[in-house]
Amino acid sequence: MTGDNRTGPPSSGSERDTLRAFLDYHRATLAMKCEGLTDEELRQQSMPPSTLSLLGLVRHMAEVERAWFRRVFEDNDAPMVWSDTIDFQAAYDASTSTRAEAFAAWDAEVENSRRIEREAESLDRAGYQPRWSEEVSLRMVMTHVLLEYGRHNGHADLLREGVDGTVGA
Repeated sequence: MTGDNRTGPPSSGSERDTLRAFLDYHRATLAMKCEGLTDEELRQQSMPPSTLSLLGLVRHMAEVERAWFRRVFEDNDAPMVWSDTIDFQAAYDASTSTRAEAFAAWDAEVENSRRIEREAESLDRAGYQPRWSEEVSLRMVMTHVLLEYGRHNGHADLLREGVDGTVGA
């Protein structure tokens, strides 16, 4: 990894600005963990029986962004990126994926999520979560996705260590 160019979240601010900043910080963390690696290194899996890889995490987070923003607030029937059956595990199989393919999908979903959040009048905006068959607020969605990034960035730390011996951020 080169340097840490992430913008840290604010120490104070509105709830919305804080959630937005923490989400962007965690998105930048995942990207940072992948910096400077070849496609082969990004596909390197952790210890068996796990098939988890950094590229698989990027693909998975593209699915998470789509499932929690696009499917909830725009199109409940929008297809997932790598699964016809809403199988989030399918994204982890990055065996034939490339950085360009995975990051293009992830970047597109992140930008779509940001647009949806910006256009919402408030964090109370409700959307329908088809997997749960219930309405959820934008506040809940942003918090949930933030927690997903936090969890998976922990995995990314370990995966990056496995590739080049760096210590987590």
